[in-house]
Amino acid sequence: MTARLVACPHCGTLAEWNPGNRFRPFCSERCKMIDLGAWATESYRVPVAESDDPDSHDDGELRPN
Repeated sequence: MTARLVACPHCGTLAEWNPGNRFRPFCSERCKMIDLGAWATESYRVPVAESDDPDSHDDGELRPN
């Protein structure tokens, strides 16, 4: 059986996806720690579209239609 290869989310290097790669999906501890640091400093953000609609609510509460 051939090992499944995935691209490291940080650097793009191909890494094996198996239990022997303890850093998966990353290729190395370095790439894993760089990614963790980006999360910790809030470098990753989900874009939010601003709305001019006064009836729109963005408090996370579900409302019936």
